[in-house]
Order: sequence, then C-alpha cells, then structure tokens
Amino acid sequence: MAEAKLDRILVLGIGNILWADEGFGVRVVEEFHRRYAVPDNVTILDGGTQGLYLVNFVEEADGLIVFDAIDYGLVPGELKLVRDDEVPRFTGAKKMSLHQTGFQEVLSAADLLGRYPQRLALIGCQPLDLEDWGGPLTAPVRAQIAPAIELACAVLAEWGVSALLRPEPLAGDARLLANDIDHHSYEMRADPAE
Repeated sequence: MAEAKLDRILVLGIGNILWADEGFGVRVVEEFHRRYAVPDNVTILDGGTQGLYLVNFVEEADGLIVFDAIDYGLVPGELKLVRDDEVPRFTGAKKMSLHQTGFQEVLSAADLLGRYPQRLALIGCQPLDLEDWGGPLTAPVRAQIAPAIELACAVLAEWGVSALLRPEPLAGDARLLANDIDHHSYEMRADPAE
C-alpha cells in the first residue's frame, strides 16, 4: 500500500554518546547526514538527550523516523522497526538521570498539543552495554549503523521521499556533530587532524 506524501519529515537520533550503546541513535543520524542528501522537507536532527526541548520539532513533523537504543530483550545488536501506534511502548532503553525526559513523554506532549505526527517509525537497536561511561559503541551495535540507515531510506521511500547517496561523504566541517564529538574523533579516538 502506498503511503500519502508527507509535507514535513523529521529524521531524529536520540541518546547519550557518553554511555556506550546509548549513543546509537545519535551515531546513526550523524552517519545518515554524512552520507545522504535529502530534500528540503526533510530535517535531520541530533536530538541527544534534549527531552522535552524536542517537542517543537516533533509537533512540526508530519512523518517522524527515530533512531534509538531500545531494550527489546533481543540479541545485542539486533535491529527492530516499530511503527505508528506501537512506537510509544518501546521508546527509551534507559533514563540516565531523574532529569532526563524519556522520548515517550515527548510524544505524549506533542499529542496533548494536538500535533502528533501522521506517520511514525522507530528504528531501534538492542544495546549490549549502557554502563561504559565515555566508552564507544560496542561492536554488535556499531555494526548496525549502516543497516539502520538502509531501513530508514526504505521507510522514506514508502513515504515518497528519496534519500540520495552523496558522491562523497561530507567533510568534517560540514558534519552534523563538530567539536571532536563526531563518531570518528570521539569514539574511534582518531587523530583530530584527519
């Protein structure tokens, strides 16, 4: 079944890059932005741990794709796509503090404001480690970055949007994350001069 074309689409990565696999959503959206060009009606956003500050972005979206680390009880590194009404049941593998608002609360707030997205897709990855402060993504979770992006491209295509592979990935100064917190500089402990 073909989906109706959506006017505004938000591709959102959420999570905390300081807690190993909790950073999955941020790292996927970062790589998606680096490798793919999208039309002007699509916004790519690193939502990090902004909680309720994301409500304005969510309520402006007709279609929403979210990348996150989700505890589905699966094998570490396994991806799962959840859609529409099923999404609120799965949002948020772990709150890192009492001050961090879960994404379920963001969706509830958008609903209360009367501006809930028409279409919703959650691309979650089963984490292996959420306790390694300052640690990188674990190997099984890192291996799912490209498959998660492919899944998002398929969802976008269903929604009538083409994400086009860039001829060359974006250079460091044009990336979504800067100041040495991008995946290459932070997690891979690469030489910042590269």
